[in-house]
Amino acid sequence: MKLNRSILLSIPFAALIIGASFSYSHLTSDKGKEIVILKTMIDGFKNYHYNPLEVDNDFSSKLYNSYLDRIDGAKRFLVQDDITQLSKYETLLDESMKDDISYEFFDMSVLLVEAGISRAKEYYQEALEKDFDFTKDEDIELDGEKRKFAKDYNDQKERWTKSIKYEILTRVVSKKENEQENLKEDADYTVKSDEELEEEARKDVKKVFDKWFKRLESTKRRDRLDLYLNSIAGVYDPHTNYYAPIEKENFDIGMKGKLEGIGARLQSDGEETKVTEIISGGPAWKQGELKANDIILKAAEGDAEPVDLSGMLINEVVSYIRGKKGTEVKLTVKSSDGTERVISIIRDIVITNEGYAKSLILDYSPEKIKNIGYIKLPRFYADFDDPEGRQCSEDVAQEIKKLKKQGVKSIILDLRDNGGGSLRDVVRMSGLFIEEGPIVQVKARNFKPRIHEDTDDRVLFDGHLIVMVNQFSASASEILAAAMQDYNRAVIIGSTSTFGKGTVQRFVDLDEMVWGKKDMKPLGSVKMTIQKFYRIDGGSTQLKGVVPDVILPDSYQKIDIGEKEYDYAMEWTQIDPVEYDQDVRQVKNLDKLIANSKKRVTLNKTFQLINDNASRFKKVRDDSNYSLNLETYTQERQAELDEAKKYESIMEDDIEGIGVKNLPTDLEKFKVDAAKGESNDKWIKNIKKDVYIQEALLVMKDMLK
Repeated sequence: MKLNRSILLSIPFAALIIGASFSYSHLTSDKGKEIVILKTMIDGFKNYHYNPLEVDNDFSSKLYNSYLDRIDGAKRFLVQDDITQLSKYETLLDESMKDDISYEFFDMSVLLVEAGISRAKEYYQEALEKDFDFTKDEDIELDGEKRKFAKDYNDQKERWTKSIKYEILTRVVSKKENEQENLKEDADYTVKSDEELEEEARKDVKKVFDKWFKRLESTKRRDRLDLYLNSIAGVYDPHTNYYAPIEKENFDIGMKGKLEGIGARLQSDGEETKVTEIISGGPAWKQGELKANDIILKAAEGDAEPVDLSGMLINEVVSYIRGKKGTEVKLTVKSSDGTERVISIIRDIVITNEGYAKSLILDYSPEKIKNIGYIKLPRFYADFDDPEGRQCSEDVAQEIKKLKKQGVKSIILDLRDNGGGSLRDVVRMSGLFIEEGPIVQVKARNFKPRIHEDTDDRVLFDGHLIVMVNQFSASASEILAAAMQDYNRAVIIGSTSTFGKGTVQRFVDLDEMVWGKKDMKPLGSVKMTIQKFYRIDGGSTQLKGVVPDVILPDSYQKIDIGEKEYDYAMEWTQIDPVEYDQDVRQVKNLDKLIANSKKRVTLNKTFQLINDNASRFKKVRDDSNYSLNLETYTQERQAELDEAKKYESIMEDDIEGIGVKNLPTDLEKFKVDAAKGESNDKWIKNIKKDVYIQEALLVMKDMLK
């Protein structure tokens, strides 16, 4: 069977032959196509998923709850009576996915949700006509997980009334703040009255909700079906997904293509859209404000009215954010700390594999640290289709050679925010620092682990080595960090743990699994978890990730980030270790290095701020109940903004003494490519402010003693 090469870790995989034991000859309608897709998916998972689940009552219950969260996670449209009707299927969905495929539950859910949308449309339109009392002491809970479904239609109507009141209230407060800013800029400016501002706010809210409900009402059955199919896939694990043909095309563009846009990878997170990665060198990366884990609330084309993206399917979200080179998109974004801001980004050509390995030479004059090599690897990229294409292992080897020519004898390898990629290249790259030996164990279902080894006994770099990671270092990044840690070849520095993704996925084209039925194709694709990887010491990186030797404070350290925040993540497991050893260089006095770092971090004001900010992050994230009293809300908002200001200076100022130099060969390239020169200048500017790099240099100083 032909398999698509778009995989998260490129691992040799025997061709799959899936026999179609189910007869499709009588199916010709769209309903028939839906049956074929579901049956083929379930057969594929049963035969080839790494951890095939028994499709039983427990599976059914998980699917039921996951699907409800996807279709109405904010509990806006369904009421308790609807849930009562749907709940009778909670332990019966497994039966609907066996030989006699049934969409009875899905069909009922579509009818109930669409009816709920129709009711909600009436409720919000009626609420917009109400006179609200903003002196009344009442509040609203915005976290869907903390709310129950409305008891009845009256309760649901009251919730929508409160919701519209909240939307108007927040806009009034924002407009009042803008009025004060206008007055500061122009002493003769006439400040608008509260009544005028409320009227403007009502019009704004009406525009937003009119457009949102128009989109909701135009949602096709196929869009809702995708949610149901992905709910089924997601019960197996969070990285197993169904992709309709257009979604698979978008995925391929995001992984290796070229497009015009902002350069960010997005994913649906309930009814919200989360940024999962900022593409190095892209417009968002250059602009610098959009961050991984941000939630995109709204998008506006230039100065046009912002479009509320809540509840929107990912393809539609992308259509509002993507656009022609040179055009402006304004994103309203909510950060992990709960604060909202508007970010303006000028779209450009985005080459998603632009983030190649690159290097610098670092000095730290107050501490007399000189000539330390620094290599940044944004992703474990590889071009499997082009033998002459770029491979990250070869690129890192070239950067090491360039650094050695400049007399570098110690290197910091930065894998922060590196989401992974090619397994072949992480094995080869690890081999640059050790003699021959095992790097990682990869285990497929019902097979013994396959040991991936560095078979070249040559060592390109035998000096002191530090590997930097954070919570967003995943997959291949975790393999390299784990191998260097197990071999005691490098000091691993970073946040409390890495991402914790220890699984391997491969795309399977459903068309290849079904004989004939050309009138039904294309059926789409499934990204399926088919393998798990393990450290050479036998432990998995799944869920737990890699715990660094030197742990540094991080703003996310008190909230769940990474694999552990997913529902139905695969468990941590262990297999037998393999024999491993290396004599190139061992890290000495690790306990002393850790102790020295802890002392410095305790005294470092920036790290103290980061620690405090982590507490603020958790507090703001946990507090999702807001007052609908104008005065109270204004005071609480101001207090929140005032507190946030304390942390705005984190890594905003240059760290005295850090010197950054480009290699001579790279400087020549920047002379002929202005865009690369601009990106390089921004990169260097950020490094001079990076307290984590500062501490890595100080750890390196201790290693050199």
